[in-house]
Amino acid sequence: MRSPALRHVLTHLITPLLMCIGMGLAYMGAFVTPEPNHLPVAVVGTAPKAKVFAQTVKDAAGDKLDVRTVATRADAVHLLKSRDVTGAYVPGAKAPELLVATAASDMGATAVEKVFTPVAAERGVPLKVTDVAAPVADDPTGQGLFFLLVAVSIGSYASVAALGAAGAALAMRVRALLALGVAAVVGGIGALLAGPVFHLAHHDLAGVWGMASLYSAGILLIGVGLHTFLKRWTTLTMMVLFVMLNFTSSGGLFRPELQNGFFGTLHAFWNGAGFVEGARSLLYFGDDGLARTVWTLVAWLLAGVLVTAVAALYERTRAARQEATAPEADTASAVSEAERRARRAAEEQAAREAEEEAEETVGV
Repeated sequence: MRSPALRHVLTHLITPLLMCIGMGLAYMGAFVTPEPNHLPVAVVGTAPKAKVFAQTVKDAAGDKLDVRTVATRADAVHLLKSRDVTGAYVPGAKAPELLVATAASDMGATAVEKVFTPVAAERGVPLKVTDVAAPVADDPTGQGLFFLLVAVSIGSYASVAALGAAGAALAMRVRALLALGVAAVVGGIGALLAGPVFHLAHHDLAGVWGMASLYSAGILLIGVGLHTFLKRWTTLTMMVLFVMLNFTSSGGLFRPELQNGFFGTLHAFWNGAGFVEGARSLLYFGDDGLARTVWTLVAWLLAGVLVTAVAALYERTRAARQEATAPEADTASAVSEAERRARRAAEEQAAREAEEEAEETVGV
């Protein structure tokens, strides 16, 4: 290609076009056709009639439902609050009842209602729906935590360009410390949005700040470390890791039981799921399952520490190699005018690339 300017533009178009493909595949693959996939439900009762009913429901649903029986209504409520089941059906000749926990998943509760409402209708009785864990009135669908995840994620991965590109002249330990500081600020913004601004969290705001900061720190450290190796391709990599795969598997809109096996598997260990489920545990379910989600976020943070440590070692090794191969008498008088111009041009090019990367990251 003869025009360097045209080649430069076309090269930079690769990233947004790949993002278009990736976002389409990820979001449409995860959200367009939500269907129950081994959705766990319970039927209350130990009598043979209840067991036959549960088996009938299972046979009719196939792989869409995993049906179990429990002895009492209290047992069913416990399973719902520990998020082991999505719904529980309490048979009754006159008033059958369906127990749900919409704070765990509004879409899941809706899916369970679609399963058991026709069952009650066949018997000519209305179905009573009881929500044992409802979200706050300010977040009636319980999906506010997903959009909080989006805000915190964008603040985190967009900051990577500033720390990785614009801060390339700084030592890695300085960039890592800045990343931790930015994570605390991003977590504070998240807590502010969740609390005083939109009232998603009516209590434990400090816990929300802690989890948001921990989540953000993992993203920032991974991004700063990867930037040493990937440079301008860091933006695309961060989008794949912390948007395409992260938002879709977080469970913020559809829990894994309403998705295919790929996103359901990611939900078990991805950091976005750790944040969303941890926030739900903290705000709605009495800290049940909180420790596991926090450890998920810690594992991602440790991964970030490892990546930055490897990057720091690589940068030190590269700097030592450059010093060893440099001319011994590299003084201003010994450097030719052509070499000075070449160095100046390289520095200006690096500065332009850092600015372009920052603009590209913020733009997406």
